[in-house]
Amino acid sequence: MGLNVVQKILRDHLVEGDLVPGKEIAIRIDQTLYQDATGTMAAMEFEAMGVPRVRTEFSVIYIDHKTIQMGFEDADDHTYLRTFAAKYGVYLSKPGNGICHQVHLERYGKPGKTLLGSDSHTPTGGGIGMIAIGAGGLDVSAAMAGLPFYLTCPKVYGVHLTGKLSKWVSAKDVILKLLSILSTKGNVGWMVEYFGPGVKTLTVPERATITNMGAELGVTSSVFPSDDTTKAFLKAQRREQDWVELLPDPDAQYDRVIEINLSELEPLVAVPHSPDNVVTVRDIQGKMVDQVCIGSCTNSSYRDLMVVAKVAKAWVDKYDKGFATHLDVVVGPGSKQVVRQIDSEGVLDYLLEAGIRLEENACGFCIGMGQAPKNDAVSVRTNNRNFYGRSGTLSAGIYLVSPETAVACGLTGVITDPRDLETQYGIEYPQIQIPEGFIIDDKMVLPPAEDPSAVEVYKGPNIVPPEPSEAMPLSLNGEVTIKVGDKITTDHIMPAGQRLKYRSNVPKYAEFVFESVDSTFSGRALKNKEQGVHNIIVGGESYGQGSSREHAALCPMYLGVKAVVAKSIERIHRGNLVNFGILPLYFADPDDYDKVDQNDKITIPNVRKALIEDTGELVMKDYTKNIDIPLTFNLSERERKIVLLGGMLNVAKEFGGKSFKEIEIKK
Repeated sequence: MGLNVVQKILRDHLVEGDLVPGKEIAIRIDQTLYQDATGTMAAMEFEAMGVPRVRTEFSVIYIDHKTIQMGFEDADDHTYLRTFAAKYGVYLSKPGNGICHQVHLERYGKPGKTLLGSDSHTPTGGGIGMIAIGAGGLDVSAAMAGLPFYLTCPKVYGVHLTGKLSKWVSAKDVILKLLSILSTKGNVGWMVEYFGPGVKTLTVPERATITNMGAELGVTSSVFPSDDTTKAFLKAQRREQDWVELLPDPDAQYDRVIEINLSELEPLVAVPHSPDNVVTVRDIQGKMVDQVCIGSCTNSSYRDLMVVAKVAKAWVDKYDKGFATHLDVVVGPGSKQVVRQIDSEGVLDYLLEAGIRLEENACGFCIGMGQAPKNDAVSVRTNNRNFYGRSGTLSAGIYLVSPETAVACGLTGVITDPRDLETQYGIEYPQIQIPEGFIIDDKMVLPPAEDPSAVEVYKGPNIVPPEPSEAMPLSLNGEVTIKVGDKITTDHIMPAGQRLKYRSNVPKYAEFVFESVDSTFSGRALKNKEQGVHNIIVGGESYGQGSSREHAALCPMYLGVKAVVAKSIERIHRGNLVNFGILPLYFADPDDYDKVDQNDKITIPNVRKALIEDTGELVMKDYTKNIDIPLTFNLSERERKIVLLGGMLNVAKEFGGKSFKEIEIKK
């Protein structure tokens, strides 16, 4: 039986285990990336490991999240990251150079390589033929130290693409279609691979849009083959030497095949508050729009902004007016290269003439860092997430669309199927060709210092190294400190936006855990911790979906959370819980979720014994209800040892240099 692309890359990087779906494996990591919102804490974790220089082929830090610098804290963090990078052998992309995923795709991604990033949208690299995986910062730091990355050997969805996208339909509609099929939950332990004749009709930027938003499926990664289209893109980046052909074998097998005929797709939209709430644009056509935001790592490429600019120019020329006067249109380019390229072709002026607000080349509005819409707003955006409150305005609704749909909404002022621009307004769809050569300017990427001893790492007062957790006790005795529902995201657990500046200061940042859900949680949890009461979180389906932010585990750990009991837990967050010594547990019967309430007094006896013996079963005794609720856990030997020791920080401190098989756990 032939191999698919996922299997080929994993085979070439396998260092431990067998490629059997569902079994734990370890792979070698070639490249890593931090970004500044997760990177400060991850860098401190790397320093704690005592490794003098990174041991990967290439590691880079991107400053792209906290570029507004809402206080000295952000600038201090950036200085820390710059000096850390110089000392430890890491490249640093300065603020303004661009969004990590866009820049990495342009300048550093290599087909057939592995990339581990402390950002959940790292799978963008799959658009260029990489196995690119988002993970918690601690996992990325371990990879930088030369350790393998552990994951569940995935099953593979094969998405068979046929046909060709029609005018006014784009790559965003492809991934929205797949989200409507698979949803955001139930895909843990899978990867997605795109194959078939439709693949060759998609440019690398379009492929990257699709793999980027594959993160919303909850899969480990998504990947396209590396073919002549990939080669042409790398050649335009003057990186043709990085290209290798990487195709599935003719008889490659997939665990499930999903058919998508590109020719049959129409413009789609994800309505509030989940990326899988997908309907056609026609279904909600005519709704008044208050704001349009175009950009983010999903849709800020040269191709995307060229489409928007040329459509806007045609509208201005035909009707002598720009975007609808009652709304703001914000454009955030993905990189400096994108801005310089469209400017060199005279196209940036098309956007300015139509009346856009031009943002810095950064994450910006996508993470709630500026451009919060008005109360009860309809905000149409090309980013990847529309979680409740993520925009910075709790009452606003975020509608996720393609650049084509976004520009149509901006011009007409209402939700508009972009095909109507041609049929009703006489605007022709522009044909965009990827340049044969992009403007290359890497001056804003700083190489590491040649003499590390000459570099002093700067640490301002907001940089507080993380404290390790206590080892797992014999039993857990406490209360259900909070009970939450389905699809609780890491944004619910740990807000971004204006709170980002506290990412390097866990005691301060922990004050905002579950802020948008229950603002009393942090205070109650800390009080319990001080009184020796263990905090337990109870969740529903798909707990912890969304971003890779390890702070959604690190801050609860600081507050004394020792276990999360849920119907299901998403992959990255589950890994982060383990890394910080929080036990991920599951209801043996999902219906038992309804039997438990917030503030119930509970005990989970013999936890340590069950983990050591790997029974896979525990019981939660609810003394408030006088009932016993059976629980399950599914942890590898490595993960059980991490939890028993209280997290990876303790492992590194007590057993540095040893393999997990050498670590013996005392009962």
